[in-house]
Amino acid sequence: MPSFDEVLKEAGEFGRFQKRVFFLLSQTGITFSSLFASVVFLGRAPGNFWCRIPGAAELSERCGWTLEEERNFTVLPLLLGNESAAGQCERLDVTWDASASCSSPLGRYGNGSAPLAPCRGHWVYEQPRASIVGEYDLVCGNAWMLDLSQAILNLGFLAGAFILGYAADRYGRILIYLLSCLGVGICGIIVAFSPNFTVFLIFRFLQGMFGKGTWMTCYVIVTEIVGSDQRMVGIVIQIFFTLGIIILPGIAYLIPTWQGIQLAISLPNFLFLLYYWVVPESPRWLLTRKKGEKALKIMRSIAKHNGKFLSPHYSEITISNEEVSNPSFLDLVRTPQMRRNTLILMYAWFTSALIYQGLVMRLGITGGNLYLDFFISGAVELPSAFLIIVTMDRIGRRLPFAMGNIVASVACLITAFLPEDIPWLKTTVATLGRLSITIAFEVVYLVNSELYPTTLRNFGVSLCSSLCDLGGIIAPFLLFRLAAIWLELPLVIFSILAAVCGLLVLLLPETKGMSLPETVEDVEQLPSHFGKCGKKQKHRDTNSYI
Repeated sequence: MPSFDEVLKEAGEFGRFQKRVFFLLSQTGITFSSLFASVVFLGRAPGNFWCRIPGAAELSERCGWTLEEERNFTVLPLLLGNESAAGQCERLDVTWDASASCSSPLGRYGNGSAPLAPCRGHWVYEQPRASIVGEYDLVCGNAWMLDLSQAILNLGFLAGAFILGYAADRYGRILIYLLSCLGVGICGIIVAFSPNFTVFLIFRFLQGMFGKGTWMTCYVIVTEIVGSDQRMVGIVIQIFFTLGIIILPGIAYLIPTWQGIQLAISLPNFLFLLYYWVVPESPRWLLTRKKGEKALKIMRSIAKHNGKFLSPHYSEITISNEEVSNPSFLDLVRTPQMRRNTLILMYAWFTSALIYQGLVMRLGITGGNLYLDFFISGAVELPSAFLIIVTMDRIGRRLPFAMGNIVASVACLITAFLPEDIPWLKTTVATLGRLSITIAFEVVYLVNSELYPTTLRNFGVSLCSSLCDLGGIIAPFLLFRLAAIWLELPLVIFSILAAVCGLLVLLLPETKGMSLPETVEDVEQLPSHFGKCGKKQKHRDTNSYI
């Protein structure tokens, strides 16, 4: 009986069939990255706004004021009396009634001499539908709720990693992928028409959960249907994530309302339901669930599409003698090599996400054109995939993984201490840091999938990447709280985290040119490059290389 890798080589490791499936599933990266970064535009500044004095709406209607005229009567006297007030978070403590004059409604308080009162839910926006800030009054004392909305999305990613990662290992990759696409679309529509902020948060959480399901399962399907020499597609698929980042500011620029933006990034997920007829279940997963006949049927179909022919004598494919059970966290830490790999990968995911999201959100506190800056920051990520493709097949995974973190660490530290009067140099070094951490972020996807056996791969990738979502939850609070102390303090923290990660990943085994492990025993036999004393160890199984 042939092994799965032998049958895959005969059917074609990256033929016409795999290229078609790869291209179709890669589109998920565009929609997922748009959801991932959507808060930047859903929560953009709503333009001018001010606190409305009680009774101002009725008086404005009676006097026929424009919004600008009402603002002048409301805010200008406040500025006269208190130059530190902007009229956004506080107002003059007066009430306008029917006796107020249209020409001088403040009367004796026209010079701003009235006491001040905090604004409580009486804001007026020039562009109320431009963002969720104006829709749900996320200003002044409620401004922290905007950060909460992004934290809730990342919490949804975290839940999706556990719940849907487990489900994909138990019920199948493609089934969970399709259900997740349906969930993202439905929840996205509900988010767009949420009657209040509570409903918005609930369904944004659910959209994040299903969104993580689409991204993780499509990635695993792609890596499981190609040969070991073609697993770089796991890096190439990241280019589509970057394309989503690049496209998003264009969508936001063309669509004036946040509801329109939300629908534009949600509705395309319904199109992915058509994949039911063109993307099969992962044959590797079918074999782990003792469904060899169905797996062999799919392999014959793959061979036919690739213009190849499988031997008619094949009646069964072997993959492992390992008993299949429902995966758990204990399975990832029960043996020494699995435990080491799991702990290092969890830290790498956490660090990469925290620094990546921190550098993206840092654009919002440094000023500039939001649309242009966001576009440039996305375009900067494109070279990362090409650099990885050029280097990883030549020098392996570990060195680019480590160097990405170390260069990002150095770049963040230098940026923090560069003087403000040479902005071009500061921007250049910060861009190098963004490029480097993107490389590390993309490599961790590939390395994670290569260091777990088939029976635990989707669960292992999902669980380790859940630390990415934890980093995403912490990032906005860490960035804005530390920046309030010193604007560059977050960069110093990012530098320390990245340096530690760069050293730790050197302890991982090199997986260049190796078959995907099928069992935990295969993982334990992966060559360990550094022993306890830091000396290079001999490969225990040289036949594991292709």
